Amino acid sequence: MNADSYNLGNIAAVIGTQWGDEGKGKLVDILSEKYDIIARATGGANAGHTIYVPNPLNPEETSKFVFHLVPSGIIHEGKIAVIGNGLVVHLPSLLEELDTLKEYKIDLTGKLFISDRAHIVFDYHKKIDGLEEEQKGDKKVGTTLRGIGPAYQDKIARRGVRFGELLDFDKFSEHVRSTFVQLQRMHKDLKHDIEKELEEIRKMLGFLRPFIADTALYLHKAAKEGKTILIAGANGTHLDIDHGTYPFVTSSNPTSGGLHTGLGIGANKISSIVGIMKAYTTRVGGGVFPTELHDEVGEAIRQKGGEFGATTGRPRRCGWFDAVVGKYAVMINGLTSVNLTKLDILDDLEKIKICTGYKYKGNKLESMPPTISMYENLELEYIEMDGWLEDTSKAKTFDELPENAKKYVLKLEELVQCPVQFIGVGMRRDQMIVR
Repeated sequence: MNADSYNLGNIAAVIGTQWGDEGKGKLVDILSEKYDIIARATGGANAGHTIYVPNPLNPEETSKFVFHLVPSGIIHEGKIAVIGNGLVVHLPSLLEELDTLKEYKIDLTGKLFISDRAHIVFDYHKKIDGLEEEQKGDKKVGTTLRGIGPAYQDKIARRGVRFGELLDFDKFSEHVRSTFVQLQRMHKDLKHDIEKELEEIRKMLGFLRPFIADTALYLHKAAKEGKTILIAGANGTHLDIDHGTYPFVTSSNPTSGGLHTGLGIGANKISSIVGIMKAYTTRVGGGVFPTELHDEVGEAIRQKGGEFGATTGRPRRCGWFDAVVGKYAVMINGLTSVNLTKLDILDDLEKIKICTGYKYKGNKLESMPPTISMYENLELEYIEMDGWLEDTSKAKTFDELPENAKKYVLKLEELVQCPVQFIGVGMRRDQMIVR
């Protein structure tokens, strides 16, 4: 993929349009070559971005990196990574990720900034996550049990603890203790050694302090100086707390609105928003999934696509491309273009279906249903297209794709009403077609 073959502007964003796991990390990695700063705005370690890149210590080898908190663009030399105020961050998970980068001799000095307004995920949040999920019985959300939801609950309840407080450890400790006492009153079965956790955090302070900054101010100044910024989205549109398939959603806003609140970047500053859409659809955990396949086709897609969660390792549920899901994401996010990923995974299918519409009680819906109960009575409308039964992984241009593959891409573009600008045909950096 030639970096000169596209122009997304000085501040661009890459976000998920389905239920996460669309392949955002790969495009972020590729685009990072052209950008000075790569920033994350929302979520926590429940997001996993997997990329396959040349080994920094031995470029002839390919290495797999899984990022949960740090933007994947940090792999590129000379790039700045920003963890924005909209995130909730588990400190040991962050340090584990940074240790991996240090093993590959990636110097983080002056190259990573963490918002002083980002909230901290404590180990007691993980325990609360497990307790709350267990209490839901057969109505489990399918949380990753990383403490993300309880940390956001504390944030919204105005008892959360933020990174800036670490700079005065005595007051930080007082706040944490008082918050923990409140949470113990609310969760009678919560057992946790808070003093031990505080001591572990105290030992991390010397390493963490240099990274803590007012990242909104930093990004504003950087943009004014002409620096370019790439925003790496996490999770997906239909996991959004407001616009997703509630209550089977995450606890933040992975839609474009979250980019502004989670980084402090004005809505009029972002020049391009690229939505990542897998050439089929997947979902991890519980929740509605209209086009899910429960047959050998779904299993074949799972195995060939390596559809297992980057964060949990859980098998992903697989199904046909859902154009209703895609079109809604285009509308909600104001997408300027689409990156269709994993087209090559469909190479072996003779027939491929696309969901083009929903009906509820005989009436065609113009949008996604607002309640879970409506999904139970949906009637799906499908079209069927001929597969191409050819290897697409070596195609470098759109014209080099098999004729039926081109027809499939153009049909998806028509249905979601947004141009498909990038097409992924493999895991590597060079397996990305630009139209």
